[in-house]
Amino acid sequence: RWQEVEASNNLKKQNIVILFWYNFMKIALLQVGKTTDSGISELADLYSSRIRKYAGFDIVTIPDIRNTKNMPVSEQKKKEGERILQAVGSDDYLILLDEHGKELRTIELSLHLERLFMLPKKRIVFVIGGSWGFSDDVYSRADYKLSLSRMTFPHQLVRLLFLEQLYRVFTVIKGEPYHHE
Repeated sequence: RWQEVEASNNLKKQNIVILFWYNFMKIALLQVGKTTDSGISELADLYSSRIRKYAGFDIVTIPDIRNTKNMPVSEQKKKEGERILQAVGSDDYLILLDEHGKELRTIELSLHLERLFMLPKKRIVFVIGGSWGFSDDVYSRADYKLSLSRMTFPHQLVRLLFLEQLYRVFTVIKGEPYHHE
């Protein structure tokens, strides 16, 4: 019982430090292609506004590559990759949302994010790539790969799933009653 109280007090102390860092480190979501489904777009806006109560947060949409009908997949990935890397700074911590990434429970993701807030980085940048995945250059630049699931989802739905999870993570860090274990 004493250890639980001690751990709880330490967590409260950490939250104070972490909340201090929220003002300095921003979070961005880079997504390839705009969200065309109005229902998903409305919910994404809702979760984005909720996230902004905890941290500076932006969604950056990288335009789709045009005229891809006869373009090889490798060239599409390369062009998308160049656009992604142009939007990422050298002092950003880059996390790819990738089917081959590490799967984390919500609590584990909140602890991971808390540790990232302590890094001397300008932003934490999460990236949802195009339908063919990421180029080798983007994989090389990535600091971490995160998987939301082993299942395959449409990219527009992944945006919404990720935003809800990010909001949920902040409620866990803050100790708010949204998440239940």
